[in-house]
Amino acid sequence: MELNAKPRTSRQKLDEGMIPAVAYNKENNVSFALDRKAFDRAFRTQSTTGLFDITVEGGETFPALVKAVQMDKRRRIPMHVDFYMVTYGEPIEVSVAVHTTGKSQGEVQGGLLDTVVHNLAIIAPGPRRIPQELVVDVTRLNIGDHITAGQIKLPEGVKLAADPDQVVISVLQPRMSADEAAAETQAAQVAGMVASGELSEEAAAAVLEGDASLDEVKAEAAAEASADAETSSDTDTDTKQD
Repeated sequence: MELNAKPRTSRQKLDEGMIPAVAYNKENNVSFALDRKAFDRAFRTQSTTGLFDITVEGGETFPALVKAVQMDKRRRIPMHVDFYMVTYGEPIEVSVAVHTTGKSQGEVQGGLLDTVVHNLAIIAPGPRRIPQELVVDVTRLNIGDHITAGQIKLPEGVKLAADPDQVVISVLQPRMSADEAAAETQAAQVAGMVASGELSEEAAAAVLEGDASLDEVKAEAAAEASADAETSSDTDTDTKQD
C-alpha cells in the first residue's frame, strides 16, 4: 500500500492533520510527516505485517513495515509512527496474527478453546511474502488436545522463528458454574472441619447431601458442646459437695 509523505525536521511545526513519523534500518534514518487519517485507514487494513511503499515528497520511495505506533489513549488516534525499512527479496522476521477456523470437538463437548499465543514469530523470504495471518483448523481437537507452533502449516518459503514446542492453541476442561464452584468450596471446608473434629461425619453428610446448611450444623454442634460443658460442670460440683 502506498503512503505519500512530506519531509520534516525534528523541530518543524506540522500542518493541521499531519503526524510525525520516522523510518530507519541499520544504515538509514528518515524523518517525515504523514496525513493522520490516511495513515489510520491504511494501518487498520495493513497492521504491522502489511508492506507500505512510502514516497517522501521530493525524495525516493522505499518499502517499510510499521514498527510501533504511539496512540492518543483518550481519542484513540495515532500520534507518531515508527517504520522499519526493508529490502525486497531479503528474509525478514515478523510476528503474524494467529486465527482459528471451525468449531472443535472439545467445544461441542462443553470445553473451552484457548488461543494461548495470538501472534507467532516467523521468517518470511521477503517483505512481499509476509502472510497477513496464520489460520489454524481446530475442528478435530478434543478436550485436553493442543496445537504447538511446530504443527501449524506455514506458507511456502516461510519458516518458524518461535519455539516449535510452544503451545499455541488448546482445548480446556469446561469451567465450573458458580453453583458448582460454591459446592466444591463447601465440600473442602466440610472435609477440613471433619478432620479437625469440629463436625461429625453424620453432620458433614447432612450438609453435602443438602439436608442441612453448614451454619445449621455448626450451630447445632456448638449447642451440643455447650450442653456437654454444663453437664460436666454440674457433675464436678456434685462431686465436691459429697
